[in-house]
Amino acid sequence: MIGARFTIWISMNATPSPISSPEWQVRKDLAACYRLCALKQWDDLIYTHISASVPGEPGHFLLNPFGYRFDEVCASNLVKIDARGNIVGDSPYQVNVSGFAIHGAVHAARADAMCVMHLHNTHAVAIGIQADGLLPLSQHALRFYEQIAYHDYEGLALTPTEQHRMIERLGQLPAMLLRNHGSLVCGRTIAEAYVLMDTLDKACEIQLKMNSGRGRLTMPSQEICRKTRDQLLGDGSPEGLLEWPALLRKLNAIDPSYQH
Repeated sequence: MIGARFTIWISMNATPSPISSPEWQVRKDLAACYRLCALKQWDDLIYTHISASVPGEPGHFLLNPFGYRFDEVCASNLVKIDARGNIVGDSPYQVNVSGFAIHGAVHAARADAMCVMHLHNTHAVAIGIQADGLLPLSQHALRFYEQIAYHDYEGLALTPTEQHRMIERLGQLPAMLLRNHGSLVCGRTIAEAYVLMDTLDKACEIQLKMNSGRGRLTMPSQEICRKTRDQLLGDGSPEGLLEWPALLRKLNAIDPSYQH
C-alpha cells in the first residue's frame, strides 16, 4: 500500500527455518503468481501484495519481501508471517505490515481464502471509479454477475472499523473492487486467485474499450446473465485447474528462476 513505508518489521538474523514439502510447493506457486502478474504489468513498483496460507500452519501466511519488485520474487525470499504481519522465524527480509492489513482481515474472515490478491491494476481501478462498477457487457464480466462487491475509498490506512466494513461488504463473494484504489480477489488455491484476477481484469478492460466507442450497447437479460454465470461456475470446483499448468509452462519458458 503506497504511503505505508514505516510499518516494517526487520529481522537481522538470516538463519533459514526448515520448510516442509507442502510449504515449498505453495512458495513456488505463489512466486509464479507474482511473476505472472509482473508479465501482465499488474504490479505497482514495490507495492501491493499476494498472500497465501501456509499448509498445516493455521494463522501463518506467505508474503512478498517489501522493497522487491514482483519480478524479483522467488520461492525462497517469500516471508512467513502471522495474522498481524509479524515475521515468523528468522528472515533477512522486510514486510509491509500496513499493506498486509487488507489480506489479514480477509484471511481471518474467510477460511476458504487460501490466496488473497490485492492489486492496483489500471483497468480495475478505472472501473471501480465508475459509479455503476462492472457491467454485464462481456462473457468475462458475466463470471462476476452478482458475484462482486464494492468498498468505498476511505484513505491509505485501513483501520479496524474499516476492515469490518470491507469484510461485511465482501461477504462470501470471490471479488471486490476497492473504489478509487484497486482490486481484490479470493481464491481457494493460488491458481484460482490468478485466473479470477485475469478474468476480472479482462472484463474491466473490455468495458473501458466499450466506453471509448459511440455505438449502442447490447446487454444480456438478467435471465441470460445468471444462466451464463452458473455455466461458468460449473460444479463449483476451484477454477484454474487446467489453466495453471499451461501458465507455468509459459513462465518456465521465459524464466524459471521463480522456483528457487
